[in-house]
Amino acid sequence: MNRPIDAINTGPLNAETLASTHEVFNQAPALEDYNAYETDTALREGVRRHGAAWAEPMLLAHGARTGSAEVIRWGFEANEFKPQFHPHDRQGYRVDEVRYHESYHKLMALGLEAGLHSRAWAEPKPGAHVARAAMGYLQAQAEAGHGCPLTMTFASVPSLRLTPSLAREWLPKVLANAYDPRNVPHTEKQALTIGMGMTEKQGGSDVRANTTRATPVGASGSGEAYELIGHKWFTSAPMCDAFLMLAQSAGGLSCFLVPRWRPDGSKNPIQVQRLKNKVGNVANASSEIEMRGALGWMVGEEGRGVPAIIEMVAMTRFDCMMGSSAGQRQAVAQAINHAAGRVAFGKTLIDQPLMRNVLADLQLEVEGSLAITLRMAEALDKSLADAGNEHEKLLLRLGLPAGKYWICKRTPFHAYEAMECLGGNGVTEDFIMARLYREAPINAIWEGSGNVQALDMLRALGKTPAVLEVWFAELARSAGADAVLDRAVANLKGEFSDLSNAEYRARHVVDQLALTLQASLLVQAGNTAVAEAFIASRLGEHGDRNYGTLPQGLDVDTIIARGRAR
Repeated sequence: MNRPIDAINTGPLNAETLASTHEVFNQAPALEDYNAYETDTALREGVRRHGAAWAEPMLLAHGARTGSAEVIRWGFEANEFKPQFHPHDRQGYRVDEVRYHESYHKLMALGLEAGLHSRAWAEPKPGAHVARAAMGYLQAQAEAGHGCPLTMTFASVPSLRLTPSLAREWLPKVLANAYDPRNVPHTEKQALTIGMGMTEKQGGSDVRANTTRATPVGASGSGEAYELIGHKWFTSAPMCDAFLMLAQSAGGLSCFLVPRWRPDGSKNPIQVQRLKNKVGNVANASSEIEMRGALGWMVGEEGRGVPAIIEMVAMTRFDCMMGSSAGQRQAVAQAINHAAGRVAFGKTLIDQPLMRNVLADLQLEVEGSLAITLRMAEALDKSLADAGNEHEKLLLRLGLPAGKYWICKRTPFHAYEAMECLGGNGVTEDFIMARLYREAPINAIWEGSGNVQALDMLRALGKTPAVLEVWFAELARSAGADAVLDRAVANLKGEFSDLSNAEYRARHVVDQLALTLQASLLVQAGNTAVAEAFIASRLGEHGDRNYGTLPQGLDVDTIIARGRAR
């Protein structure tokens, strides 16, 4: 017969004993409150090597901010609380407002007030673009999504300069080191951000298929006012103050600067239809928009819209390289931090041979990505300072598509492998690795997917064959230093001896262009341990393999030490 539960003599309970189930130990400390510049050996060396040593005080200060617990928290909050679209205000007026978490605005202010978008243009000097790339590399490690409007604002400058009347009115505010997120006309602000709208439903990368049309309000031509009717399938950062758009005018596909508000204070009819629900880059809103007679001013010459906006696209492609390299760096830093603070099977992970193989291999990827990124930044500096410097201009013409293709393609698998180093912690949203993994595919698609970059490489070869001579001149700087690299360069030359089926083989060719230049740059950098390991694992018989399969006999101690963030 069952007795009432209160009749059962359970004895005295010791609540304190029952509540103490376990002690938390063997968990690596969070990687925060460190200086992301001071602890990055490869970055420091690259900045000095490529002419921006003068910027180190600024970079040290920015590295301390971006590695702080506060800024890291901003990154988590900006992703946890996604942008929200509000088409109308409470009284029913159309406002097309996207609201962000306060941490997103703090990240934007951090970048804009530091001049990430402006210093290289407003204060041109040797190494200015190298310094700017290094600062962006540090900022992107804290959070990648807000980098989109920072990049577009920076990249809009060459396009806006094509039309002096627009440059005079807009550039002083575009280059201001401040942030004003208010949803008000640009005439009421002292600091502006610029976005971009090229992609349409039916066209994607084929912008010549765009159907948005532009009709002159009065006079036609460069700098004149037009009304745009049409749609854009991807317009990121829709709260920017204006956008560079492509539309069909009487003279062909042209470029226009389209503000969110008209100069008279009325709302320009750019209507957001919805926000994209993306796999990554969620702190940054991406939208679908329709223009219903939106006011815009022609940028550049009529019918020359692609050359006008490609001035902007070249810069955004460079930032894809920089941003993906930054993602690789943060992933390695997290993996090494975890391995250094975690014991398994009686030994710290970082002391276990197989884990050391993986960590060193991941760091080698960062070394190669950063090397080619900073070399392209140096080429930007030199080509912009001297319009007659054909070598640097031609190096960029091939280096931007090759570097963007290779680095962005390598990053998703790199992020996954680094995530695996953290085990179960790596796949939870409480750790940054899950976000890095979701971010990793974005740059490979934005600003032209892998096939677009490979075809652009072929276009450069066909239009300007001298780009190949410049590429091999760069590779010649390391000739004779390593027999494996010399053979790889010889094989690359052989790829161009027969260009039959060139389009079919384009990805393979870009692979070899990028790998040989990375290897050559690492040889020139002078760290034997890094260069030898990179060449042996990427160009030798160990090529085309998973991470963590480095050949024996390499100095993995030196390589891992370069990846440690503290």
